[in-house]
Amino acid sequence: MKTSPSHDNPKNQKTAKPFSVRHLTVLALLTATALLLYAVEAMLPTIIPVPGIKLGLANVVTLVTIRRYGARDAFFVLLARILLSCFFFGQLLSLLYSLCGGLLCLLVTWGVNALLAGNYLPVTSILGAMTHNATQLLVAYLVTTVPGVFAYLPFLMISAVITGLFTGLCAHFTIQKLPKELL
Repeated sequence: MKTSPSHDNPKNQKTAKPFSVRHLTVLALLTATALLLYAVEAMLPTIIPVPGIKLGLANVVTLVTIRRYGARDAFFVLLARILLSCFFFGQLLSLLYSLCGGLLCLLVTWGVNALLAGNYLPVTSILGAMTHNATQLLVAYLVTTVPGVFAYLPFLMISAVITGLFTGLCAHFTIQKLPKELL
């Protein structure tokens, strides 16, 4: 089977080519998958009664996208997912938390992924989850000016390690199992 150039090649990730119809379709499918995972997670009962602790299933798609297509495409998928999820499921204030946490997480994830040459996706995911949680906590402080929100920091960091490991492993196995033609 003839395939397009490998998306694993960093040279392909760095070129800013215009989006083809196929590429836009793949990004739209990735966005829809992330939105679906977000919706499924929103329906799951809360396991731990600490505000802000979630699995972050939609981040699996962000990790797969950043690994296969690079930061630019992951940015578009993340931005579309955040905007759509806030429109369908959230409130205006949740947009602020999601954008700040998601974008800084993406920046850290991209940097760590580049630093580790695409290896150790669970480690990349853990550091991204920690960044996401810390950023959202900082935004909560800036919005409320209540220093007590930082009492959640230890709980959020522990949960970031656990959930980041889980989503990183999910993304790792997803990348391994899906045919390269689909990604």
